[in-house]
Amino acid sequence: MSEKFISPVSRIRGELHLPGDKSISHRAAILGMLAEGQTRIYHFLTADDCLNTANACRELGAKVDVKGDELNITGCGWVGLRAPGNVIDCGNSGTGVRLLAGVLAGQNFESIITGDEQVQRRPMRRIIDPLIAMGAAITSEPGGLCPLRIRGGNLTCLNYLSPVASAQVKSCLLLAGLFAKGRTLVTEPSSSRDHTERLMRYFGIPVQQEGLTVSVEGGAIPQGREITVPADISSAAFFMVAASMLPGSELRMFNVGVNRTRTGVLEVLRVMEAEIVEDNLRTQAGEPVADLAVRFRSRMKGAQIRGRKLIPRLIDELPILAVAAAAADGETVIAEASELRVKETDRISILVNELKNIGVAIEERPDGMIIQGGKIKGGKADSHGDHRLAMSLAIAGLASEEGVTLANPNCVRTSYPNFWEQLQEVTR
Repeated sequence: MSEKFISPVSRIRGELHLPGDKSISHRAAILGMLAEGQTRIYHFLTADDCLNTANACRELGAKVDVKGDELNITGCGWVGLRAPGNVIDCGNSGTGVRLLAGVLAGQNFESIITGDEQVQRRPMRRIIDPLIAMGAAITSEPGGLCPLRIRGGNLTCLNYLSPVASAQVKSCLLLAGLFAKGRTLVTEPSSSRDHTERLMRYFGIPVQQEGLTVSVEGGAIPQGREITVPADISSAAFFMVAASMLPGSELRMFNVGVNRTRTGVLEVLRVMEAEIVEDNLRTQAGEPVADLAVRFRSRMKGAQIRGRKLIPRLIDELPILAVAAAAADGETVIAEASELRVKETDRISILVNELKNIGVAIEERPDGMIIQGGKIKGGKADSHGDHRLAMSLAIAGLASEEGVTLANPNCVRTSYPNFWEQLQEVTR
């Protein structure tokens, strides 16, 4: 088992060009596979998760070429996919499994899709049931778990009321809807990230939205495009928190996606009295993008982080916000976030235990946690193979009194392959 020691630092400073957005990279590759013509994706995230999706597109018949962070894909068109010769393995990516399952549900062949041990524990019933209602035949492991065996084709449209606000469920059904007869509608209890809708429109697919309902007409064919993927705000969040915790810090990050369905982390950090400025705001491939300047102003304050309109917009950033709370003054409550329990790990239970191990006053709740801010002592912690926990605990180490020895640090390659190099760059 590998370990890495993260020593305390007095401040961080510098400029960062962060890796491409993971969510957008997945979706761009999948739509490029379905498109007529060639799609060229610049600043594609070449982390394990997205490379597994690119490999799946290749397995399904698309011509895929990756050079550095540029991905070129010659699409198969709407009816050009082929039966895979092997099991499609998405590795650690639940996004890859759920989105590709929507595509596979529309194909007149049988396929098997799965992931690693963590993905095989993640709930898939939330996509299996509506896809079966559309006409796909799907079998799974007991409890609706991977591997999924899918026999697709001859889908009919669905008007689906989702019990959870989940961009993965919504995207799965919209992709399946491209292969269905009629118009497929998905209604959520609150807004989830809308990268799929934006990219579908950018690829020429007419997507309609009315309130919390999104719909697509079957038979629409995407057209190949050139895309530059914004930097990932989820990756930026680790450095935003670090700069907001450490006196004397100043940091600038370029070309960061600021889609409002993802900017809950900015709103919460500002409520906690962090100083974050957005400038050079523009639109890139249908996505809003800005440069972010972060400067330490004063010690952050505790906050209430809850609500069905907020939590889906920062679900991936809650672990690093818990670290921010540990270094802040006062109490922070994270609530209505039970979805954290069905991520790569149970991010409530594991995060609480690991923060306790490094001296944070924190209490687990069924749907979140309560954190008494003040200090982070340091000590030994374990990421449990969860990339977001690894990076959150690393940032905790920077602000700790004694440093943090982190077990299993290399899982960051799932979403942020050069995290450790960039962390070293701004802490020199």
